[in-house]
This record gives sequence, structure tokens and C-alpha cells, in this order.
Amino acid sequence: MSSLSTLRVKIFADSADRARMLELSAKPHVQGLTTNPTLIRRAGVTDYRAFARDVLSVITAKPVCFEVLADDFPEMERQALEIASWGDNVYVKIPVTNTRRASSAALIRQLAERGVKLNVTAVMTLGQLREIVPALNPAAPSFVSVFAGRIADTGIDPVPLMARAVEILKAANTNSELVWASSRELLNIFQAEAIGCPVITITADILAKLALIGRDLSEFSLDTVRMFYDDAQSAGLSL
Repeated sequence: MSSLSTLRVKIFADSADRARMLELSAKPHVQGLTTNPTLIRRAGVTDYRAFARDVLSVITAKPVCFEVLADDFPEMERQALEIASWGDNVYVKIPVTNTRRASSAALIRQLAERGVKLNVTAVMTLGQLREIVPALNPAAPSFVSVFAGRIADTGIDPVPLMARAVEILKAANTNSELVWASSRELLNIFQAEAIGCPVITITADILAKLALIGRDLSEFSLDTVRMFYDDAQSAGLSL
């Protein structure tokens, strides 16, 4: 297994907690940040614009992704243009469809042609990916986020699909990078690395486990046994 220092896959922190975002952005191994409306709601953010501008006043050198909030495409476009104006390091997240299953491909093409840096999000099938790729502008950098973790949640191994997605984007010769999104465990970093996926998004909870990379498993076993014993004693359990 590779060490963190030798990994080629870029790690993006997935968070909407301001303090955590600023903390993680200062770490060399975190090369970008992503947010989404669900994370923002959980963080208690009520003023999206103010929150984003505050974060971007500090994080200026690494990509930061903010998502549109609308469901109809004209309003998505308006919001996307505003979000893009917040900073040169901003990538606008556009869902692959709206809630009525209508494809966002046309909107993605319009925004890409205007040079908006995009992150096409919530992609889960190769069919969706193939529809999106022609809409991307080779002159504008972008990301395509395939939700490997959610694919795995359905009982499907995401690795073959993600490997094929890497090939599709490479063959298209776009200026777009595939993102292994919605990661579920630290192992996903090394799975993404093995297939040549350029970027992976990781939550703060999973990032906290980076110190475990390369841990001696015999020692890890002993620590686990100690934890169980200590917890039993602390709880006053007896038989």
C-alpha cells in the first residue's frame, strides 16, 4: 500500500463547517474542498452567500466547490454565474439532472462555453457520464463527480465502473478530472489511486483516519483488545 506522501490522487475535503474547512485547507495533503446543500444545512448555515464569501476570503489558492440551489435550469444558470463570480478558485456544482429527471447537459454546455469552471455532480451511471462529456469545454477546467460511495451502498462494486469512467474521460480529451465522490472509508483513497482516478472527496471523519495508514496490524489488534477491556471496566460490567 502506498504512503500518503506518494499518492497521486488529489484529496479534496468534503465539509461545510467553516472552522473545519479552514483547518483542512491549510494541510498540504488537502488540495481542494467541496460542499453541498446537505452539508451546508447540517452545518447550520442560513446565509449561503455570506458563508461562501467568508470561506473564500481565506481559501484563495485551492479549488472550492459550491452547488446551485435551484431546480429549474434558467435559475440554475443565474445562480451558477453568480457563484462563479465569487472567486477564480470557485467551481460551480451542477447536478447531472434536476428533480424531474431532466438532463442538465444543455445547461452544462452553456456554462462551459462561457468558461465557467464546473463540477458536474451526483453522476452514478456511465450513461450519464457519456451524455455529459460532450458538453464540457476543453478550454475550461472542470470536474465530474461520480458518487462511488452511493453506488457501493446499493451493493454494486464501484471500482470497475470508476475505472471505466477514467478511461472515458481520458479518451474524450477534455480538461475535466474525474472525482471519486461520496467516499465511505479510507480504503477508497487507495482504490481511486489504483485505477488512476485524479481526485477523491473525503469527509473530515475519514480524513481523521489518515494517521492509521501503514499501521502495524498486530499492534492495532492489541489496541482494540485493550479498548474493549478498558470500556468494560469503565462501564462496571460484570458476569
